[in-house]
Amino acid sequence: MAKLNLPMRGSPYIKSGLMQQYLQLLYAKAGIGFLFLLCLGAAFLFSLTAGSLHIPFDKIITTLFWQNDLSYVIYNIRLPRSVAAVIAGASLGVSGCVIQNILKNPLASPFTLGISHGAAFGASVAIIGLGAGITHSCGNESVSVFNVYMVVFAAFTGAIAAVSIILLLALVKKVSPEAIVLAGVAMSSLFGASTMALQYFATDFQVSATIFWTFGDIGKAGWVENLIMGICFLACLVYFYVQRWNYNALLWGDDVAKGLGVNSASLRLMGMLLCALIVSLCTAFLGIIGFVGLIAPHIVRMIIGNDYRFLIPYSALFGAVFLLVSDSIAKMILSPVILPVGIITSFLGAPMFFYLLVKRSTL
Repeated sequence: MAKLNLPMRGSPYIKSGLMQQYLQLLYAKAGIGFLFLLCLGAAFLFSLTAGSLHIPFDKIITTLFWQNDLSYVIYNIRLPRSVAAVIAGASLGVSGCVIQNILKNPLASPFTLGISHGAAFGASVAIIGLGAGITHSCGNESVSVFNVYMVVFAAFTGAIAAVSIILLLALVKKVSPEAIVLAGVAMSSLFGASTMALQYFATDFQVSATIFWTFGDIGKAGWVENLIMGICFLACLVYFYVQRWNYNALLWGDDVAKGLGVNSASLRLMGMLLCALIVSLCTAFLGIIGFVGLIAPHIVRMIIGNDYRFLIPYSALFGAVFLLVSDSIAKMILSPVILPVGIITSFLGAPMFFYLLVKRSTL
């Protein structure tokens, strides 16, 4: 056997051909990541110029480095909004990437599985039932939450309830991937009906607060919210990237993964819990933003393939770019009126969902 392997080991094709192709593939994927970073930078700067008050690009650059009459607008309105779009888009993109791997379903995402709606229901319970919100009117904003930690905890509890049902169906009852999406639709309806029931018994101010809260609006975030979302996102991203090889192993099935030493049950449980955490934070602070977790992983997968060494960070990058562009469209399409970004992402995401549904049914 050793003699048979000697010619293969010394083969110039093995030493130069395959290794060169592999390195070229890695360089190409790294180049794509660099392009995503450039797109992110361009989209971020463009989002600072867009709004009810158009600010030229040169004024943006000047204001970022020197104090002037536009500093308040940039540092207190535009910059927190754009940073929130980056963090929320990256959080939703990477959570959709991980959920699709865990559930082995390309149609799975925090929005289609009802996780976002569960988090919104939890936030509604905190605002209406626990008195965590008050209503006021100031420009485009009409609600203020003075007990933000209560809202976040309640949103996380609602998201965990949705995740528990999904894991029960997927791991215990062995429900098919197609049925998981149908269960997500049912949970979205259930949580939506529960939210409406709360609104029926609430005061007018509480109803307006919860309705406003369900809108996916990036403008709700400030620097404190961005800090909380950013810390949790970075911690979860590090964990997901450390587990990148284990996620690759899951692509070959649980038997192969177990043979390679992967504890698939704990990997799925921890992945779903962390996805629920970052999704609930985004929903508690910004409202429901749909389809980002569905679109971002699929676009990246079409470009680089199904390698989670690249799919995880690139899904985060593309999700950030997608939400920044969507928010810029929301600010410009009816200027000076600013639409909630959740409306734009739903309009863009629905055709992608139908495309994936048709493509999956024809395979």
